[in-house]
Order: sequence, then C-alpha cells, then structure tokens
Amino acid sequence: MMMKISGLFTVLTAFFLSFFFSSPSFAAPTMVEYPAGAMSPGSIVIHARTRQLFLIVDEQTAIRYPIAVPAKGKSWSGMARVDGKYEKPAWSPPREVKRANPHLPDYIAGGAPNNPMGAAALTLDRHEIAIHGTTQAMRDSIGTAASFGCIRMYNEDILDLYSRVEVGALVIMKR
Repeated sequence: MMMKISGLFTVLTAFFLSFFFSSPSFAAPTMVEYPAGAMSPGSIVIHARTRQLFLIVDEQTAIRYPIAVPAKGKSWSGMARVDGKYEKPAWSPPREVKRANPHLPDYIAGGAPNNPMGAAALTLDRHEIAIHGTTQAMRDSIGTAASFGCIRMYNEDILDLYSRVEVGALVIMKR
C-alpha cells in the first residue's frame, strides 16, 4: 500500500510541476538532441528566430535555454567569442540605450535590483554585447525580441551557463 501511495505522490508531483512550469513564461533548461557537427563542447549556438540558446555538450547533445534576443533593427548574426565572465556586473548604459532611455542613470552597481545585467554576464568580443541575466521586472521579456543587441536569460539560467562556459568559447548567432 505504501508503494502505491508513494507512486501516486510521484505522479501528482510531476503533473503539478509540469502544469505550473510549462507556461510560455517559464521554460527550464533542457538537455536535447542537437547535431553539433564540428562544434566543440562548450560552444554556444543562438537561434534568434526561435529564441533559444544551445550549449553544446557533445556531438549529439546540447542544453537548451530560453532567451530574449535583440529587437528588430538591433539584431546581429555570425560568430563571436566569450571574452569575459562577470558575476553581478555593474552596468553603464551604452550611448544608444541612454539616447532611447534618457531617464536611466549613468551607472548601476552590480547586484542592484534594477541592474539589467542580472546575476552574471558573459561578454562577447563584439562592441557592447553580452549574454546576461535580467531584472525581476524584465523576466517576462524572455521569449521575445527586446534587447539592444544582447542575449537576455533568466538569472538562474545565466548562472548555470556561466558555470559551464570558458572564456574563449565560440558563440554563433543564427537568425
């Protein structure tokens, strides 16, 4: 009898979690089949159209993360490399962002609740572009085209990605 109750509890727990956490506003990182071709483990592939980031694990597997991508007119494609890793980075809005949002302060300290870089950032060797976390207020932007060029992730996801990626990792952005 105890085994049946335990099994029922497991099934109900799985149903509850899938019901509440499968909405479009939340999608956990998932291990998926992904034919990586010649890309080495640790490489990142961003699919802008589907708003997903893939971290290559091996020749056939990747971890898929939901992301926000650059807004129309701000997008980019091609190759880049991770050139820095930062936990709770401070942020100064680039000129283009400041022009569009003059109310923004010139500097936001790392770890501040209004810091759009969130919990961590992987900077790329492209001018003022990063893969980074987000603020609580901007979580709903994940799954949209919303940024000025950066890739935005849930804070829990950027922390996971941050722990798996090395400086120098290849990043490929596909439209």
